[in-house]
Amino acid sequence: MDHFPIFLATQSLRIVVSGGGDAALAKLRLLMKTRAQITVFAATPAAEIIGWHDAGKLALVPRAMVHGDALCAGLFYGANEDAAEDARTARIARDCGALVNIVDNLHDSQFITPAIVDRAPVTIAIGTEGAAPVLARAIKADLEERLPAALGTLARIGKTFREAANALPFGRARRDFWRAYYFNAGPKAMSGSEERVRPALAALLKDHLENTARAGHVAFVGGGPGDPELLTLKARRALDEADVVIYDRLITPEILELARREATMIDVGKEGFGHHTPQDRINALLLEHARTGAQVVRLKSGDATIFGRLDEEIAAVDAHGIGWHIVPGITSASAAVAAIGQSLTKRGRNASVRFLTGHDMKGFADHDWSALACPNEVAAIYMGKKSARFVQGRLIMHGADRQTPVTVIENASRPDQRVVETTLDRLPADLEAACLSGPALTFLGLAPRAALAAAPSLQIEEFA
Repeated sequence: MDHFPIFLATQSLRIVVSGGGDAALAKLRLLMKTRAQITVFAATPAAEIIGWHDAGKLALVPRAMVHGDALCAGLFYGANEDAAEDARTARIARDCGALVNIVDNLHDSQFITPAIVDRAPVTIAIGTEGAAPVLARAIKADLEERLPAALGTLARIGKTFREAANALPFGRARRDFWRAYYFNAGPKAMSGSEERVRPALAALLKDHLENTARAGHVAFVGGGPGDPELLTLKARRALDEADVVIYDRLITPEILELARREATMIDVGKEGFGHHTPQDRINALLLEHARTGAQVVRLKSGDATIFGRLDEEIAAVDAHGIGWHIVPGITSASAAVAAIGQSLTKRGRNASVRFLTGHDMKGFADHDWSALACPNEVAAIYMGKKSARFVQGRLIMHGADRQTPVTVIENASRPDQRVVETTLDRLPADLEAACLSGPALTFLGLAPRAALAAAPSLQIEEFA
C-alpha cells in the first residue's frame, strides 16, 4: 500500500489551490462540498471561480502565488496546467508545510484525491494509487447505482441517537442494534416517510435496551476452495458478524481478510500425517467462546459437510445447548471439475459420482474397489496425494484398466492452480515428479476437456 487512506476533518482546514482553468474548476467543485476554507490563486480565473468568490464560497486572490501564500494550509492543489508553474507553486506550498497534490502528476504528489461516492455523512473513497483512474470511476458508478439516496438520511438520523445507543453494552449489543436499524427497521420506516424513522429508531432502541443479552451461537461455514469470489453471500455475512473465527489450515488469506477486523482469529489447522490441532481442542474452543455469548464462525475449507468432521463438532455444541447452523460452501470437487471443463456426471457415462477420502484416522481408507474399478466410474478423491500408490494398487488388483484417465488438480480455483493429467498406471510416478505441495483433489475417470488443453490460462502438466 503506497497511499494510506484517511478522512481529514475540514471544519478548520485551509486548502490552497493554484490555477484558474478547467483543472482547478474540477477540483474546486469537489472541495466546495467540504467545510474547508478555500483560497484560490489565479491571475486569470475562470468566470465560475469569480462567481464563487462573489458568493462567499471561496477566497480568490487574482495573481500568481508567492512565498508565504500557503502558510497554515493543510492541503495544496497545483492545478495550473503548466508543469513549470505547478513545480514552482508546489515548492512554495511544501516550504509552508502543506501536503501537495499536483493534478495529473502522481510522481510529484504527496497525496491523491480518490473517486468519491457521496451519501453524506456516508462517504466512500475509491483509490487505485493512480494506476487505474478509469477503473476507480467504474467502481464509483457501480456503487452509485447500488446505494440508495436515502442512505445519508438514515445515517444523519442515526447520528443523533448515538449518545442514547451508548446505553447499550459496548461491542456486540451495540453492533446488533445498529445493524437492525440500518438494514431492517430504518429502511422499512423510510419507505413510509422520513418522519417515521425517528419513532422507529426510538422503539428499536427501547427493545434492545430491554433485551440486551444474546446467546452464543456457532455458524459452521464452508469457506469454499480458496477463491474469495466463490464464497457465498451467506458465508460473507457470517464472517462480517463474527466475534470469533476458528479456521482451518486451507483457508486462504484473502478469505480471512473478509472477517471483521475486531474479530478474534484462531488457527486450528490440520495437516495429513503432520501437525494438527486435536479435535477435542477444537471442540473446547467452540464451547469456550460460545458460552461467553460470542457469535462464532467455524470456518472450514470447501463445504463443511464433506470430510470436515462436522458431526463431531455439532455434537459437542449440541450437548451444551448452544445454538448452531450450517452455511454450505462450494466443495473442492466442484471447483476442480470446473477447472478442467468437465462435469461430475454425464448421461451415458456415469449416473453417479463417489466422493472418497484417501486416508482417515486409521491410515489409508478402504472402499468398494470392485465397484470403482468398473469402466466409466467417476470418483473425486480428497486427501489423495499420499495415498496415490495405495489407491492405484487396490484398483488394479480389482481389475481396473491401467489406462483409466486420472487428473489431479492442485489449489483448485486459486491463482497458483496446477493440473496434472495422467493415467492410473502412471499416477504415483507422475505425482512424485510434479512435486505438488498444496491441497489437491484427484479425479478417477476424468481427463481435462480437450479444448482446454491449449488454453494458456490452464496449466496442464503431462509426464512421459
